Amino acid sequence: MALAAAPVAVIPAPHLLTFLLQLGLLLGLATVLGRLAARFGLPALLGELCAGILVGPSLLANVAPDVSAWLLPQDPARFHLIDAVGQLGVLLLVGLTGMHVDAGFIRRQGRTAAWISGAGLVVPLALGVGIGFLAPHEMIADGVDPLVFALFLGIALCVSAIPVIAKILMEMRLLHRDIGQLILSTAVIDDVVGWFLLSVVSVLATAGARTGQAAATAVALLAAFVLVALVLGRRTVAAVLRLADRAEGSRTTIAAVTVMFLLSAAATHALGFEAILGAFVCGALIGSSPDLKVAKLAPLQTFVAAVLAPIFFATAGLRMDLTELANPAVLVAGIVVLAVAVAGKFAGAYLGARIARRSRWEALALGAGLNSRGVIEVIIAMVGLRLGVLTTASYTVIVLVAVVTSMMAPPLLRLAASRIAPNDDEAVREKFFDALQTTPGGELVTTAKET
Repeated sequence: MALAAAPVAVIPAPHLLTFLLQLGLLLGLATVLGRLAARFGLPALLGELCAGILVGPSLLANVAPDVSAWLLPQDPARFHLIDAVGQLGVLLLVGLTGMHVDAGFIRRQGRTAAWISGAGLVVPLALGVGIGFLAPHEMIADGVDPLVFALFLGIALCVSAIPVIAKILMEMRLLHRDIGQLILSTAVIDDVVGWFLLSVVSVLATAGARTGQAAATAVALLAAFVLVALVLGRRTVAAVLRLADRAEGSRTTIAAVTVMFLLSAAATHALGFEAILGAFVCGALIGSSPDLKVAKLAPLQTFVAAVLAPIFFATAGLRMDLTELANPAVLVAGIVVLAVAVAGKFAGAYLGARIARRSRWEALALGAGLNSRGVIEVIIAMVGLRLGVLTTASYTVIVLVAVVTSMMAPPLLRLAASRIAPNDDEAVREKFFDALQTTPGGELVTTAKET
């Protein structure tokens, strides 16, 4: 007779203690430093990343190595506990970000959004790929095909960050302006294309960049996933939301949306793509559903913004090592990458706007607004590190680009937007946008579809 398998042992008490201390310390530091950054008009993301930098290899490991080794053991089984919490946070964050996608608004922008987004993607992507081939060996992980690294760097430099841009536009009272809506809709296109490009390159990173069959298979699977999502996913989302809405309160809707995010993420991961792609597509389907009661998701957005997302960004900071910049080759490469990231995105957006016959100041505002990489670039950097494409040095450089560009965006956007005269329609919309509420983390409670 077959004997029942022995139960899996629970987490040892010392490991549980370390895990709880990690969570408490990282969340506490991320919250305090995030609020401090916001107080000075900087993105909260900056403070949350600094929480990880303080207790990571950049500082604590050098000042108190014994304490660092105890608090952040290098044993993967123990370190992955805090990683798992961060991954849950990023999947929910990306899913909620996907809810900002408004295909109808993008269609209404028509040729203008297409030109701006197209040029804003192609120029920094091409420049990023170009400098990727010139990167020093310290930036490329061992055994990685240079083409894969170059493609990955190009994608990292061509994206924008919807949550950060939306927050900046709200704080500057530009979301009701035509230029604010155009910036947000173009950022949506950028990120949708960016997630799909990232998924294809992620497959190439594991299958080999020069394997044409791998690339063709990835594109075919990606197309099949999108088709299934549009045909079956939309109906499934609507049915689940209607069923969840029958229950009183918001708990059932929050649980249903979370389950859909996670299962969609699992589906794309099983196909060999990044899990965040599934969460993003699912979020877009949920956000476009007429059966969605947005107010019911406010508690989920609050929890993600106040707890899970700060933990994720703190863990992202843990993997940064600013001492890498002491290497002259890495420092020069970092300066070049930052310059190309800023100039490429700005030039691309400006060129696209001028082709679409927007004014010079509108083109400058678009270049300034879309330059904010923020959340999305940090996530892409984490993906590259997990796939073994990036080294600690290149990861640190890419995250620094996200931070610097997010800090640069507000003053440049304020200067350009002040030169654009408002119209009557914007005055009407201003009253509506004044009613929008934000969560403590600064994320939009309403979706872009409702705006």
